[in-house]
Order: sequence, then C-alpha cells, then structure tokens
Amino acid sequence: MIPVDSTATDRFDTSRFEASRNRLASLAYRLLGSAADAEDAVQDAFLHWQAADRQRIKLPEAWLTKVVTNLCLDRLRSARARRERTVGTWLPEPLLDGDPMLGPAGTAEQRESVSLALLTLMERLSPVERAVYVLREAFSDSHSEIAGILDITESASQQHLHRARRRITAARRHGGEADAAAARKVVEEFLEAASSGRTERLVALLTDDATAVSDGAGRTRTLLRYDTPRRIAAVVRAGFKPTPAKRRFAGGTPAVHYECVNGAPALLFVIGDQVIGAVTFDIAGGKIATVRSIAAPARLVRLTEAWRQHEPDAPLISQW
Repeated sequence: MIPVDSTATDRFDTSRFEASRNRLASLAYRLLGSAADAEDAVQDAFLHWQAADRQRIKLPEAWLTKVVTNLCLDRLRSARARRERTVGTWLPEPLLDGDPMLGPAGTAEQRESVSLALLTLMERLSPVERAVYVLREAFSDSHSEIAGILDITESASQQHLHRARRRITAARRHGGEADAAAARKVVEEFLEAASSGRTERLVALLTDDATAVSDGAGRTRTLLRYDTPRRIAAVVRAGFKPTPAKRRFAGGTPAVHYECVNGAPALLFVIGDQVIGAVTFDIAGGKIATVRSIAAPARLVRLTEAWRQHEPDAPLISQW
C-alpha cells in the first residue's frame, strides 16, 4: 500500500478552498451587506471544509456555496441581526471599486447587486428571498442549483425570486446606470456648492424626491434622515463647513477625493492613509437622488485597507 502524505493532501485541499475564497466572500457580502460579517462567514466555511470528509465531496465549489449561503442565512435570522438591522438603524458597508469582495461585475444585474441602494432594499426581503435573489441575479445559478443549496423545491425557488423581484421593484425609486463622466461632474458641482455654502445651487442639484441618510459617525442608535431638497441642502451646507471642532473630532485636516464605491460616485475624506468618511451618491436624470454619509469607523475598516493599496488621483480638496 502506498502511504498517503496527509500534509500534501491538506495543502491541496486548502488550495482548493482558496481558489473559491473570493467568490464565496462576494456571495457572503451580497447576502449580509457587511464585509466583516462576510469574512467571518467565509472563515467559518473554511472550518467546516477542514472538518468535512473531503474525499466524499464531488463538487467542492457547490458544496462550499451551500455552506456559505446557509451560514449567512443563520446570521440573518439571528436575534442579534434582527436587533442590529431594524429599519432605520442599518447601512451596508461600503467597498472601494476593484475590491475582490464585490465579485462579478460583467452584467448590469451583477453590478446593481452590490450597489448600496440595492443592498439596502434587500433588507425588505426574507433571508430565503434574499438568498434566491442573489444566487439567481448575481451568480446566474439555475433554480435547480438554488433548490439544492437551500433545500427547497425548484418551484419554491421560482416563487421566492418572483416575490423578491416584486418587492424590490415596488421599493426602487430610481433605476438604470448613470454615465460615469456625467455623474462625476454632478458630484464635483455638489462638493463645490457645499464647500462654498451655495444652498440654492445644492437644491438645484437634487431631485425633487431626494433623500439623505447618515450614520452619525456611529454616535447615534438610529440613522439620520432628511427628505426634502431644501432640508438636505441646509444639512449638507452645515456638514461640509469645516470648523476647528470637526477637525479635532476627525483627528486632523482631511483631503477630499473622488472615487467610486460599490459602483457609485463617492467622496472620501482621508487623513494620511485612513478613510474617516465616505459620502456616496445615487444619480438619476443628471441629478442627485440619494446621499449617504458613512463615518462610523467600524464600517470603514475594509475601505481603508483597500485605500492603502490604491493609487488615487489628486484630491478635489487637499485640505478640508
């Protein structure tokens, strides 16, 4: 009998897992909306992989997809998740474009599936509806494959997808992808108007039904929301006005960079190599439909890590 080199086998099995890691992470991120939780789910899947009888696993990628999906569903169903993700208290974690966790981006559906707008809308879905929607829209899995992953029938998978699409369509306020150059121009005009205190210009840049939301830099238990162009303009004007107190709170004088986050235009506030705030925008019809301000440090960890590997253009404002 030829002896089995268990060390070599473990290395081979680990390499098989690592070959799927980015795909698994992008799946978990779409399901959870949190890079930190997605990383935890993938690491838990690795522990399951190590403990499994891997010789009996004929299709490792399918097996791992099922494990990660169900680990994510367990998280979404947990009491802690229900507390943390109540309506009005939760925003997805932003990721810099190019982050492998954003996963496939070859189709409009795949790109939309990681937009902050859609990740927020998916909170309206049940965990199973969310899983079916992500597996079908972002990863093009068949209903037969989805049924196997979720231990449901193909008919049930089709019904969950129908309900998910209907709920998202009903809640979606704006659709379509904005032209990148036009979007950047609108955001640069927004920054110029905000930093110079031109309230009327800010109002003109917003859609009539524009909304703004902020996580309050993690200092509030609920999100801050503003729902009229004039109110948004007043809040933005006050928020973008630098003061000694704001600089002390930020820990210095940030530069302001234009970037793309989750496929959408964004302004990043950066001190040294640390992202201290991200303001993202949804553009519709050449105007700004949604403004999201994310400054809670826990939501900016992975964005900062990606920023440190990034070669940015010159800042729009070098010292805010």
